[in-house]
Amino acid sequence: MAAPEGTLRKRKVEDAGPDPGPGSPPVPEPRATTCATCLCPGTFWLTRIMLLKALALVYFVAFLVAFHQNKQLIGERGLLPCKAYLKSIQQYFHGRIGLDAWSYAPTILWLMDWSDMNFNLDLLAVLGLGISSFILITGCANMILMAMLWVLYLSLVSVGQVWYSFGWESQLLETGFLGIFLCPLWTLSRLPKYTPTSQVVLWGFRWLIFRIMLGAGLIKIRGDQCWWDLTCMDYHYETQPVPNPLSYFLHRSPWWFHRFETLSNHVLELLVPFLVFLGRRLCLLHGVLQIFFQVVLILSGNLSFLNWLTIIPSLSCFDDATLGFLFPSGPGGLKDRVLRIQKEEAGGAQPKSRYGCLVRRVANLSLGILLAWLSVPVVINLLSSRQVMNTSFSPLRIVNTYGAFGSITKERTEVILQGTASTNASAPDALWEDYEFKCKPGDPWRRPCLISPYHYRLDWLMWFAAFQTYEQNEWILHLAGKLLANDAEALSLLALNPFEGHAPPRWVRGEHWRYRFSRPGGKHASEGKWWARKRIGPYFPPLRLEDLKDYFQARGWPLAEPM
Repeated sequence: MAAPEGTLRKRKVEDAGPDPGPGSPPVPEPRATTCATCLCPGTFWLTRIMLLKALALVYFVAFLVAFHQNKQLIGERGLLPCKAYLKSIQQYFHGRIGLDAWSYAPTILWLMDWSDMNFNLDLLAVLGLGISSFILITGCANMILMAMLWVLYLSLVSVGQVWYSFGWESQLLETGFLGIFLCPLWTLSRLPKYTPTSQVVLWGFRWLIFRIMLGAGLIKIRGDQCWWDLTCMDYHYETQPVPNPLSYFLHRSPWWFHRFETLSNHVLELLVPFLVFLGRRLCLLHGVLQIFFQVVLILSGNLSFLNWLTIIPSLSCFDDATLGFLFPSGPGGLKDRVLRIQKEEAGGAQPKSRYGCLVRRVANLSLGILLAWLSVPVVINLLSSRQVMNTSFSPLRIVNTYGAFGSITKERTEVILQGTASTNASAPDALWEDYEFKCKPGDPWRRPCLISPYHYRLDWLMWFAAFQTYEQNEWILHLAGKLLANDAEALSLLALNPFEGHAPPRWVRGEHWRYRFSRPGGKHASEGKWWARKRIGPYFPPLRLEDLKDYFQARGWPLAEPM
């Protein structure tokens, strides 16, 4: 028997819920999705997990580099000891370690015992490795852990001197500072229900990637003429700091491909960044294009963790709906839990207000005001015809200027360090043997290395030294002195010591060479050479250990004893 029509009408009305009435707020409607298990756009729970894991990965690499290389570079007997650096700062401020000294070099090393600086440097690196490993594996963090990572790395950068003078150090600190505010204060959970991802932080990341890319584009068109002529990529692969094997083949690409690369670079750095402000779909397009661009750069050269780091703020363009495919769909999984949170929000369910939520709102508001205030000189710099790149306007490096390859070197030169056991350095029969570095070009037969995102700081500085003078790079004479003593710590930075197992060299010199990639099918390539090289002349003259005694004493460097 059919039910009475009036009963059906009444049941439909009851199912629809009570009439909210004219004075009640409207009941929110669920956002439309194509399927019952698909995530809705507009939430960023999974985005936070991706951001934290990516940031933890870069932190891990940065602290790994620090653990392996800091003792040799800034340790007790390093090439530029950080203890001497801190003492010089202390002396400049009349022996006091006050606010001025902390502002000049914000590092917790001021609070530590300087009797064993190697231990201090290793401790900071190991703590960073441990915390970043935890976040990388679990995908969860709180403000305390992220703040510890930031303070630890800031402490190293502040005493790293020329070894930590690269733009990606400031970029990691700015990215890491934003990462602090991604998380709840105490809770360690991948999906902290009472702490949704802050829109202020997301826009902080988007503002960061906008400035990185636009700054890089503007410094190019204000710098080298080859960026206007679309010829810069004719040289870049061969003359970049540390090429990889693919660089060799990309350098031999057709001329029209290099023009396309240069023009595409201008589009991606000068036009695409503005998409981040033009709605969800164009913001997604921006994220895809920038990540693709960074992957191409990773494949084409060893640029440390710079491009890996630049991918991180681009992730803020993607919401849960776009990242959902990266997570398993099983019941109880992250994707399923986010879906339940979205359904609760769509149904009008709101989590109970907590004191911590109020604190976070205040913190997010303060962060937004701070970023806006610190961005003023950065924006002025972007608009200036005298734009400077990779500069910080405050010691904490919270908001910085960025840029890369404003000028392109047209020829590659290398400094080759050589030693001889001959008693007479000028004798025609003196046998000079080359030291080989971990990654920078040296032996023409050696294949270019592939190490990204890892980074050999000494190799990178040798690239800069090659188009400067040794007077501008005092550390290179310190390195020469350590080679004269067969110093094991310094030699650990090199790939080959020709005097290993023998007496140290009597003389060490620096030679200046011009390098170019061998031509495939040509004479050098047929001999198995990746590089063809030609001597330019001396970089610094032959030196003995006793020749450096006064030079070392004037700088407070201990004179190494031959081993």
